[in-house]
Amino acid sequence: MLVTGAGAASATKADTQLRIRSITPDPVVVKAGAETTAFFDIVASSDVQKVELSVAPEDNGFRTMRSKEVRDLESWRKAISFNENDPAGKWKATAVAFDGKGKELAKDEAMFTVEIEKGKAETRISRFSADPYKVRKGKNIYFSGRLLADDGDGWASVRGEKVNIYVRTSGSSGWKWVASDWTDRHGKFYAKTKAYKSGFFRAVYAGDDELEGSTSRSDYVRVYGSWWRR
Repeated sequence: MLVTGAGAASATKADTQLRIRSITPDPVVVKAGAETTAFFDIVASSDVQKVELSVAPEDNGFRTMRSKEVRDLESWRKAISFNENDPAGKWKATAVAFDGKGKELAKDEAMFTVEIEKGKAETRISRFSADPYKVRKGKNIYFSGRLLADDGDGWASVRGEKVNIYVRTSGSSGWKWVASDWTDRHGKFYAKTKAYKSGFFRAVYAGDDELEGSTSRSDYVRVYGSWWRR
């Protein structure tokens, strides 16, 4: 999408022209851990000998940020790279034209948008437990644990997310689903299943658009009693 310059250029000479013709891409979308380069196409009249470009967030709270590096390309085309440390939102691009003696001739401004795609937050399943550690066949095995996510300031509870319980029975190499539960406002989940055969149990959170998946430690339960059948 192209964005044209805002309004006519202000000039000290009637025949001087300067305009930010386009900014691509707009919005400038930055993925976590990567950079995105925006290209600024500027048109100027023949009396312009130099064009300087600067960009700054529209929010005044970011006015003290370090100047962005501007790379000169062919003609008056310039490039600026953005990363995840740049503030998201509306930005202003300002182009200033000078003559051969360094005198300012004209100025033009244009608005564009920067969007930052944050990476998924890390999660973990804490205090997972399968109880009791020894149980008669046909009785219940109870599961509990807590789903947490790194919110940047520490580990916080995650509510309303589905956690699945899997078992790997003795003599088997694969994991099979046995139960599920949704986390409460404290991130806690509870589930149960009938005991049929000894094995290791673990909780698994698949993740979503904002959260990474995670798997708990394994907890072993020994099942005793009558002969186990499939």
